[in-house]
Amino acid sequence: MADKDPITTTPKPILGAVKRLLRPLVRLLITKGMGLPNLVELLKEVYVEVALSEFPTEGKKQSDSSVSILTGVHRKDVKRLRSKKDKGPQAPRSLSLHALLISRWVGAKETVDKKGRPIPLPRQAESPGAPSFDSLVAGVSTDVRPRAVLDEWLRLGIASLDKEERVVLNQLAFVPQKGLEEKAFYFGRNIHDHVAAASHNLLGEGNPQLERSVHYSALTPESAALLAEAAERAGMEALLDINRKALELSAQDKGKENATRRINFGLYFYKGASSFKSLRPEDESEDSET
Repeated sequence: MADKDPITTTPKPILGAVKRLLRPLVRLLITKGMGLPNLVELLKEVYVEVALSEFPTEGKKQSDSSVSILTGVHRKDVKRLRSKKDKGPQAPRSLSLHALLISRWVGAKETVDKKGRPIPLPRQAESPGAPSFDSLVAGVSTDVRPRAVLDEWLRLGIASLDKEERVVLNQLAFVPQKGLEEKAFYFGRNIHDHVAAASHNLLGEGNPQLERSVHYSALTPESAALLAEAAERAGMEALLDINRKALELSAQDKGKENATRRINFGLYFYKGASSFKSLRPEDESEDSET
């Protein structure tokens, strides 16, 4: 008796959702010259990794055959991939420093204005104890020159210099405008965490994690642009608020044995053609949270 087609045994709502979320990813891959064979090889690797880490066999080591049955990956490929040593995606060395500097800049009272917005910083302190870009860098790391950090920020579009040669922070959250390696790292991490939170909720694994959105259709381009501006303002306020709280708590938790958790609070705003139709026509004009 032939095995059942795995496509037909997967719930249709899951298939539809996966197909939809794959569309922008496939568009990216085609644009960057990555074809189906490369993606299939990656998928095999990920299936084996997930099976080994998330679906252990109680009381015994997982065999290549058991992993093959669980994932559908051929046993020879399982054996080959198990022996492959891959540390996974590594963040460019400078990213953690950049992210920490920005969080300090937008989270410390002395480097923001009354509305909580980051103020321009002179390269060097104008008086003893006054905030400056050099002191900001020195307060985080003494192993790197402030000038080197500034040059990199100017290259990535994170900062600029005003007429007074002060350093102006262009982005309140670190998502570089330039630099493929840097942007690719945040693309992978942020989309991973979003999908992980949504998958956690879909599988009903414990208490739901925050994963919400507000969506409308049948809007004019002008209305969509106004909503994009409003979303950016509200979103940045939320990010700054969480950053200040996280900066405070991370200082309290430093050195504690149980400080083993990470968090990622993000936001996104998408505007495009109303190409996906609702299952129920009467829902088209309704606002919704999901």
